[in-house]
Amino acid sequence: MTKLNIGDVMPDFSYQTPFGTGFTLAETAQKAPRTLLLFLRYYGCPLCQYDIHQVQVHYKELTAGGGQILVVLQSDPAALAARLGTADALPFPIICDPDQALYKEFAIAPAANMLKMADAKTIVKIVKATAAGYQHGAYEGNEQQLPAVFVMDENRKLTYIHYGKSAGDIPSVAEMKSLLKGC
Repeated sequence: MTKLNIGDVMPDFSYQTPFGTGFTLAETAQKAPRTLLLFLRYYGCPLCQYDIHQVQVHYKELTAGGGQILVVLQSDPAALAARLGTADALPFPIICDPDQALYKEFAIAPAANMLKMADAKTIVKIVKATAAGYQHGAYEGNEQQLPAVFVMDENRKLTYIHYGKSAGDIPSVAEMKSLLKGC
């Protein structure tokens, strides 16, 4: 469990989505010049629902330069499949990691306590998520889990790394777009 650095090669791993198994990061990364790997908490989290919705709404804009996005959640694949309904509910795959093995492998630490989960950026996002009608669903995984973002090339060489300092600390849509274009 060591934090990754820019220039490192993201270790390969097998993963499952709510609708399939047997995928590998190596095979997936080769499908695009850049892959943004977004670690969130779990699907029942209103902040995560909001972030997933933002990626969904802006997906074509985000990936216009040929990049792709993968979202990792602590959610159970069967429960998430029931919630999403169909494999094409989202334009990007959600990697299910209910045992938090990937979070641990890549040293994506949880907050020290619930108070450390929130900052001004998180509070603003909570207000937006609430206004958009997102409500808390089932708790899954570590409630204090913090987010992280990794961007890699087709060979999994890391070009960007961000370990979140609060629950809402991920790049904005505009920043993600820039990261996927390599700007």
